[in-house]
Amino acid sequence: MGMNAHWDKTMNRWLKIDPREGRVSLNELPRLAYAELYDDLNRCLQDENFHVASYFGVTVPEGVLLICLVADDASGGVWLASYLYGEGGERILPSLTAVHPALHVFEREMTENFGICFADSPWNKPLRYAHDRADRRQSMNCYPFYAIEGEALHEVNVGPIHAGIIEPGCFRFICNGEQIVHLEIMLGYQHRGVERLLRETDNRLRQTLLCESVAGDSAVAHGSAYAMLVERLGQRPASEVLELERAIALELERIAVHLADTGALCMDIGYQLGQVACEALRTIVINTTQAWCGNRFGKGLIRPGGSFYPLTDGLRTLVRNNMEEVRRRFAEVTDDLLDSASVLARFEDCGVLTRTQALRIGAVGEAARASDLKRDVRASHPWGPYGALIVHEPVMAAGGDVFSRLKIRLGEVMQSISYVNTLIDRLDEIPEKSPRPDYTFPLAPSALAFSMQEGWRGEIVHVGLTDAGGRLCAYKLKDPSLHNWLGLALAVRGEGISDFPICNKSFNLSYCGHDL
Repeated sequence: MGMNAHWDKTMNRWLKIDPREGRVSLNELPRLAYAELYDDLNRCLQDENFHVASYFGVTVPEGVLLICLVADDASGGVWLASYLYGEGGERILPSLTAVHPALHVFEREMTENFGICFADSPWNKPLRYAHDRADRRQSMNCYPFYAIEGEALHEVNVGPIHAGIIEPGCFRFICNGEQIVHLEIMLGYQHRGVERLLRETDNRLRQTLLCESVAGDSAVAHGSAYAMLVERLGQRPASEVLELERAIALELERIAVHLADTGALCMDIGYQLGQVACEALRTIVINTTQAWCGNRFGKGLIRPGGSFYPLTDGLRTLVRNNMEEVRRRFAEVTDDLLDSASVLARFEDCGVLTRTQALRIGAVGEAARASDLKRDVRASHPWGPYGALIVHEPVMAAGGDVFSRLKIRLGEVMQSISYVNTLIDRLDEIPEKSPRPDYTFPLAPSALAFSMQEGWRGEIVHVGLTDAGGRLCAYKLKDPSLHNWLGLALAVRGEGISDFPICNKSFNLSYCGHDL
C-alpha cells in the first residue's frame, strides 16, 4: 500500500479537499467524536508530510465547534473535520500538545477564548489576551512566567517597550552569567480584534483593508489570501491575468523584505557596506511597487475579483529593468557577504534551531527551510501559476543557524527575481487585462472556504465561514509568526545574551501578525 493510500485509510473519517478549490458546504463537514479526532491527528502527525494548517473554535447554536484543517504536503490535499465540544459528555479533553508540541498555539487559543480545559497540556498559557477571552481575570500584569531557582541564575527582562521604533513584546531571559538558559516570550500587546472586526462587517472593502493590514510587511500575502477566500466562497475564480499579477506582487514583496532583513543583519554586526547596499536595493523594489499601485507596500493592489492597477506594458518594462539591476548588484553583495570571514564568524553556529525542533514546534517558511524542513505552500499546495508555469523548488539549508536563515534569503531573492521575469513573459502572451474589482458578488450560504499563501515569512492560512444568508459569520487567520516565535526562543538557548539581536533579526517575526 502506498503512503497516500495508507493515510487515506487512516483519515477515512475526514473530508479531503483540493486546495485549489478550497470550499465545502458546512453540512458536508465531518463531525467526529473527540476520541476519533485525537486518534486520527495523533497517527497522521507522526508523518512529517502532515501538519495542522489551522485548528480553531467557532460559536454555533449547539455550543463551540472545533474545526481542524490538516495539510498533506505529499499529495497537496487538505483534510477537514470537526468536533462539537462536549458532545460526548467530555468537558476536560486530552491534550494533543502533550504528544505533538506544534499544536500548543491552537489549544492555548481554545482555552483562552472558550475556557476549554486540556488536562495534561504541558504549556497552556495565554496566547493573545483577546478582549473577549473566557477568563477576564487573566491579564498581562499577571502573566505566569517560568521561574528557575539557583544562586548562579538571574533574570533579564526586555520590553514590552523597546529602544527601536518597533511593536511591543516582552522577552524574559533566564541567564547563567551571559549565557541564556531559557527565554520566554509574552505577546498580546498588539491584539486589535481583527477576526471579530471581519465578522462584524458586511462591507467587503473594509474586510479587504483589514486583511491587508494584518501585518504591514505582508500586505500582499494576507490581502491575496483574503481575496482568494471570498472568490472561492462566491465561486468567482480569478482570471489568469489576475493570478499572474498577484504572483508578481507576492514575489516583489518577498524580494523587498528579504533585502531589508539582509541589510538589518549586516547592521547588527557592524557590516555597514552590506547594510547600505541592501537598503538601496530594497528602495528600488518598494519604489517599483509604488510606481505600480501608489503604495510601497502594495496596499490597494490586491482586491477581490480584479484590480484597479493592471500591470501595463510600461510597468512591465520598469519591473524587468529594476529586477535586472537588483539581480546584478545583489549578486555582488552576496559575494562580498560570503567572502567575509568576520561576517561568517558572527553568523555561523549562532542561534541554531535543529530540524527535530523545527518539526516538533511546527515551524514554517524560511525558518523551517533553514533547518532542512521542506515547508513551502508554493510547492506543496500551489495555486495559479505556481506548479504549472513555475514548478517551484524551495530554497533549502541544513544548518538551522543565523547563517542558514541568511542563505535562504540570499537564494530566494535571486529565485524570486527569476519568477517575476517568467510571470511577466507569460503576461506578454495574453492580450486581456485584469478585470475591475467586485465587492458585491454573493457568497455561498452555509459554507466554509480556506486559502493558503506562502508569504515571505511562510505559510499564511485564512478560513472563512458563512451563515445561511451568505454572510461571513466566522473568520480565522494564521500568520507564520504564530508557529515561529517558539523557534526563536529555542534557538537562543545556550547563546550569549548579546547574540539575541542577530538571532531575533534572523527570524524577523511579526508581533501584530501573531496577536491579530
